[in-house]
Amino acid sequence: MPQVATDSGVPFKLSVRRVKLTEEQFALLCQENRDFRFELTAQQELVIMPPAGAETGWRNGRFTYRLIAWSDVDGTGLAFDSSAGFTLPNGAIRSPDAAWVKRDRWDALTQEQREKFAPLCPDFVVELRSRTDRLADLQEKMQEYMDNGARLGWLLDPLDKRVHVYRPDQPVEVIDNPDTLSGDPVLPGFVLLVRELWYV
Repeated sequence: MPQVATDSGVPFKLSVRRVKLTEEQFALLCQENRDFRFELTAQQELVIMPPAGAETGWRNGRFTYRLIAWSDVDGTGLAFDSSAGFTLPNGAIRSPDAAWVKRDRWDALTQEQREKFAPLCPDFVVELRSRTDRLADLQEKMQEYMDNGARLGWLLDPLDKRVHVYRPDQPVEVIDNPDTLSGDPVLPGFVLLVRELWYV
């Protein structure tokens, strides 16, 4: 596997596009390169994502905190941060910026499945756009979640101050600079104060 130097001079391993990796090989690659986030597309393309910038990290942490707080009170599911990977039905291994899975779906997994990249698509997924993200790439990723069983998805875009709301079998709803966002009915009672994420 070739080595590629980053701007800091630290090498990381880079796989050739369209290489076929088993889940075990992919997991090993992630373990050996912990400073990077990896995803694997359904076409077996390796996606390498550098660590988030500080501002994006703050936004993501803030959102995840809100989701976990709501989930703990609601009790019907589990909230996950950006470090969790999921194997979607189409074979892709994705790591949304935040996710939520209904408790009964989680309980149906074996202990081994829970410890790896859980073989399911979360019920709720969030992607948070940073300056290095192409909007079209994130939109494609959000549609992939919907096509694989997600019930609600939010693409939060602080650059344009827009939210793209994804629901199964419905057109994408684009909301300009909303004050709040409701997770009903998938996340009953969960309301996000969107503006608190726009301004750091």
